[in-house]
Amino acid sequence: MVGSQSLARRLLRGLSTAVGVLAAVVLALMLAGIVSPWPSALAIRWLFERDGAATNQALQASVPAGIRTQAALRYDPGDPDALLDIHRPAASKDKPLPVIVWIHGGGFVAGSREEVANYARILAGDGYAVVAVDYSLAPEAHYPTPVLQLNRALAFLGANARRLGLDPDHFVLGGDSAGAQLAGQLAALVSSPDYAQEMGVPPAITRAQLRGAVLFCGPHDARLMARRSSSSWFLRTVMWSYFGAQKPPLATMEEFSVVPHVTARFPPTFVSVGNGDPLAPQSLALAEALERNGVRTETLFYAADLAPPLPHEYQFDLSHPESVDALRRTRAFLRTL
Repeated sequence: MVGSQSLARRLLRGLSTAVGVLAAVVLALMLAGIVSPWPSALAIRWLFERDGAATNQALQASVPAGIRTQAALRYDPGDPDALLDIHRPAASKDKPLPVIVWIHGGGFVAGSREEVANYARILAGDGYAVVAVDYSLAPEAHYPTPVLQLNRALAFLGANARRLGLDPDHFVLGGDSAGAQLAGQLAALVSSPDYAQEMGVPPAITRAQLRGAVLFCGPHDARLMARRSSSSWFLRTVMWSYFGAQKPPLATMEEFSVVPHVTARFPPTFVSVGNGDPLAPQSLALAEALERNGVRTETLFYAADLAPPLPHEYQFDLSHPESVDALRRTRAFLRTL
């Protein structure tokens, strides 16, 4: 009996110690999350990259035959993150092809060109050179670093168009989630001299070269994001990571936002988002701004009561009929350009 009681006390002490250690770890992580975005950003990155790899793998079955890839081309010799892949039909050989520059999502803290590789290959099957671009992630890099990098990527593609078999007079900017925001911001830079001057960024291509934009599920208006950031762990982490401050200056948030910088010269644009996406109001606001400025706009939105609701980045899951239709509509829009 005494031995049993002693064992029970030892087990209880061990359990108490384990609970204490676990509580200390949780408290340390909570405190770290108060003084730095890093713990939360790394957790988001791990989750996003896991899901991104699975999504890319699921799209493999839909990739057409005969797509070849030029991988890991460096678009800025001095930048270790400045890599891009070009996917194109093998049958095209070196014939100059219209260029779709696709910018991956990941909340500015995650993602890579490899995670959108199979989606890029699917689009390439229609006769395009689809360029998937990497850029530096937050919190390692802050705004506007990715914008500057992607502008340099456009400069590289334009300068090397003949060597790479690209048509330098036919660029389309595309992206998903954070990548859609970056694509939209680049389109605003190219189409608005006033905005380019405000940012101090000379666009790498001209408006005549930019034929259109394809934007899925993006955060296009920081003013709408700021209203939700106080109650959203995810948005708070992303904004803190990307802007380098818990409360970025209003001028920075305004500059980041695509919606207030839309002009009549913005390129023809396809905008879509799922009805269950927390960022849906952002795409709706962008579409409204485009239409208000007379920009040729094609939208693919869904009734609020559509069930099951379509989640963020719904377009990549081709098990949904709506996603298959989104791909069909995207390809049809691209053909009009």
